[in-house]
Amino acid sequence: MKNLLINYISEHIELNEDEKNAIDLLNIFHSFKKGEILLKEGQISNKGYFVLKGCVRSYYIIDGEEKTTNFYTETEGITPHCVINNKPSEYYLNCVEDTIILISNADMEAEMFEKFPKFESLCRILSEKLLTKKQIDLDKFKISSPEQRYKNLLKNRPDLIQRIPQHQLASFLGIKPQSLSRIKARILKNDER
Repeated sequence: MKNLLINYISEHIELNEDEKNAIDLLNIFHSFKKGEILLKEGQISNKGYFVLKGCVRSYYIIDGEEKTTNFYTETEGITPHCVINNKPSEYYLNCVEDTIILISNADMEAEMFEKFPKFESLCRILSEKLLTKKQIDLDKFKISSPEQRYKNLLKNRPDLIQRIPQHQLASFLGIKPQSLSRIKARILKNDER
């Protein structure tokens, strides 16, 4: 797992042997089984997550119904709101698949940033990229029809179609599973023409 992380970091910054060894010494790699919950509504947490392998879903429960807001897959980070505002979480994080996650907290990060300032630069670069991506995704979601949302998902995150149960995909797209089935059938029919 260490090599997956080092390879990912090396795509953004160059690491020397001391920095690679520092990563190796951290006890940050954790395995979770499919269905395990990382964060519950009402829980306060100081943990940030980075998915090395697998998939994590964020969702709210509103009037007894799960509303999926995101899926985090390989090389995606998750900083729950409760880490920033120190208030109870309003949503859940759970593993959709068997998942390997890097878990950190503010103290661990501060120590690494002090020893290796390069890591702070990396976090800033990744945060800026993530913020831009999230804004674009939100804008596209707001201006798209349900069918366009599904087509965007097919184009930009096709792996999710195979990895995620249909009812969770439908929730993520803001529609009912029956509507997703109709959209899929319509797209398939149009592709056959």
